[in-house]
Amino acid sequence: MVVVGFLDADMSVALWRAGLLLSLWRVRSCLGEECVLGIVGRPVSLPCFYPQLLSFVNVSVEWRKDDKVVLASSWEKKGKVEIWSLDYAAISADAALTGNLSLELPAVHLSEDRKRYSLFVTSLENQSAPVCSVCLRTAASFSSPLLERERAAEGGETTFLCQSSGGYPQPALYWLINDSEEPPEGSVMTQAVSLLDSSLYNVTGHLTVNISQDASVSCVIENRSTNETLTSKSYGVNGAPVVRRASAAMWIFSTVLCVVVGLMVIAGVAYQIHLDRINRRRKREFKQTERGYRRRYRYKGEAEVMNPDSNETDV
Repeated sequence: MVVVGFLDADMSVALWRAGLLLSLWRVRSCLGEECVLGIVGRPVSLPCFYPQLLSFVNVSVEWRKDDKVVLASSWEKKGKVEIWSLDYAAISADAALTGNLSLELPAVHLSEDRKRYSLFVTSLENQSAPVCSVCLRTAASFSSPLLERERAAEGGETTFLCQSSGGYPQPALYWLINDSEEPPEGSVMTQAVSLLDSSLYNVTGHLTVNISQDASVSCVIENRSTNETLTSKSYGVNGAPVVRRASAAMWIFSTVLCVVVGLMVIAGVAYQIHLDRINRRRKREFKQTERGYRRRYRYKGEAEVMNPDSNETDV
């Protein structure tokens, strides 16, 4: 009896350790779960396949975001289908025939970051556990970085400004000198600001460094969520950055456009003056012709008055 007691105690300890390891493994699995990535403003599909659905005659399912129902659907034996959805969420029309119950969201919102969507089959006896559970992670792409350089005094430091906006989550901004060298410590200042109306981020970086005349500086914006890396590069201290090149090109284009429009206006005014001269000349010619006709009729009337017998005939 004593031996058995020791065996039972050892068995209990072993089971307790096994349960503890299983619980730790589950917690680790939940923490390391990979979420479905959704880009803000774009559609996304939350996968869920449940082949057992094919064996049910009358079945109803619900997609829930946390505790809020976003879609409910039911299928009956007669083929009748009823679907109710919130914010245009949808599932496949033939879900009852294929078991594909993936949830289609028409547009991802930033507020849905790290939200959990769960599918419940209400025809099952056990309603406590969801059939599918999917985590949604949201992200937004940043704009191409705008790099500006301030001219420094001879032998002094040069300041660089790098800006990017409209992304999520907060990105990493770093600098490179000559494509490989990191700037010295204390020369970089980075500020990320979350917009109040959308919670998207605007990031600004400052670099103040003393570099050689032919050195190049690159500003790199890295968004690890979208796996995007955006780079803007400036060549040489006296070289203009990409943004200023674009500004110079726009200035040249605007100047050329103004010149062309000015020439067109001058040509239009000159042509209108030419038409006005032609019209005035035609009016003068018409008036002169009209006066000639009036003189002829007047001379003809005077001749008839002076010779009244010329129009009489003998009876």
